[in-house]
Amino acid sequence: MRTGFGNHLQPSMTNELIHAESCARRISHSLWQRFCFLTGAFLLITGALAGNILTNPGFESNPPGEHQNILAWQSYGQPSGNKLNETGSTAHNGSNYLKVFQSFTGEGNYNGIYQDIASGPGAVYSANGWAYTLVSDRLAGQNVAWIEVTFRDARGNILELYRSAHITTNGMAVGVFPANTWINLPITNQYNPNTFLITNTTARLTAPTGTSYVRYQIVFQGDENNSNGSVYFDDLVLDQIGGARWGNWNVVWSDEFNGTTINPAVWTFDIGNGASGWGNNEFEYYTSRPQNAYVSNGVLNIVARQESFGGFNYTSARLKTEGRFSKQYGRFEFGARLPQGVGFWPALWMLGTNFTSVGWPACGEIDVMENNGSSPTNVQGTIHYGGSTTQNYTLPGGFVTNFHTYLLEWTTNAILWYVDGLRYHTQTNWSSFAGPYPAPFNQPFFLLMNLAIGGNYLGNPSQANINANTVFPGIMQVDYVRIYEPTAPLRVSITPTNAGLLLTWPSNIVSRLQTNTNLSSTHWINVATATNSLVVSPINERAFYRLTSP
Repeated sequence: MRTGFGNHLQPSMTNELIHAESCARRISHSLWQRFCFLTGAFLLITGALAGNILTNPGFESNPPGEHQNILAWQSYGQPSGNKLNETGSTAHNGSNYLKVFQSFTGEGNYNGIYQDIASGPGAVYSANGWAYTLVSDRLAGQNVAWIEVTFRDARGNILELYRSAHITTNGMAVGVFPANTWINLPITNQYNPNTFLITNTTARLTAPTGTSYVRYQIVFQGDENNSNGSVYFDDLVLDQIGGARWGNWNVVWSDEFNGTTINPAVWTFDIGNGASGWGNNEFEYYTSRPQNAYVSNGVLNIVARQESFGGFNYTSARLKTEGRFSKQYGRFEFGARLPQGVGFWPALWMLGTNFTSVGWPACGEIDVMENNGSSPTNVQGTIHYGGSTTQNYTLPGGFVTNFHTYLLEWTTNAILWYVDGLRYHTQTNWSSFAGPYPAPFNQPFFLLMNLAIGGNYLGNPSQANINANTVFPGIMQVDYVRIYEPTAPLRVSITPTNAGLLLTWPSNIVSRLQTNTNLSSTHWINVATATNSLVVSPINERAFYRLTSP
């Protein structure tokens, strides 16, 4: 398994000396825990927290100049023109900053940008940002600007609301927000999300029960008098300072592809070309040959080849867990990189387990990610249920040929899509002739991964066009497939026994106990006999272990 791709790098290590009675500490899939028995004390080492989790927080990923497309950020309010990336010496750091102003619609209006980032209950953040009011374009009238953080459930409902101080004309008049000066705006005021009254002041923003994601948002409230003025923002910060990356979400199933073969207990293959190219006019013949699908160096490789086989001119592979594994609800995450080229159609997706009995689309289909190989900066998330709903996503300054994380959160009444932790699409309503809402997405689904050649989704490019513009073989690499659920904490319990220490931890979370003869060494060995408990004894009065997940 590879680590460190996308926006979630492997954490560094910090040390903390604690005693046995306080040794049970919570960790998560993105952290690791080590402990040693040494003269009655335990050394616990946990991974460092994520730091600033915003993407493009200083707008430096945007090219120089003035742009309405602000990479990694979603805009709201006036369709265009009032949220601009700009370049100039005014920037707090670097060369770029955000300029925002009102809509001039003659009525109260709200404009700005935001990022939605996967989170979970118990995650703790601090947040701030820098704001600037230009003396020649100061706020006028009742215009107001601020930064806010909200914790939201899967349907987007606000569970907790935190805001910075408000930039107002009165605040500028009394010198709180002097013009031509960058002012830091810590987000410390907690509001009642129903009454919008301040209820508390705190620097620790804690995700409450039911949290699906955290939203960091710039808000410009324009008055109905078309008052002038703008505010600049730069160097925005949403730091994770406590809890796990996704709160109480932990890995309950995974395939890390760390072996030497594809696991036949989990994956099987579709073979051939199906009816009318699998119903999509695809050109490939799917095989189970190692030439088309193999595991190497911790990565699954799905390979599309230009070759005559089975009466077709291309081969590839389509893996599925049908009849071997299925799951209803949770977070489904794939770490993958995709090939680029005309005719490539990689997909990570799911079908209802009743597919063979009711057919498609009655069984339902969830496309976690699919891509047109001619568009290396875009992916798409879709559900099919008789009708279909879909959304495209442009990677912020990246390409699908690099590793990215593709995450789908599926609940009883909502389906959310993320790339590298950023939410870009949510569906909360659909219909189906298979039954009343929320059918068909209220049953177990099995997983599929494939790399097709040609087909309706791509606009049916000809084989001549594909051959002239595409380099074969094309490879989709999958680093891992993981499924998360809200669980009790991944916690190590330590109980003294006559034989030494009994270590126990949850059996429903994917984790491994590892041992090391020297804490300064990087050579950790899996304890093969450990499932969720182990009795350990000191070796020369010293023993080192760590628990890792996944």
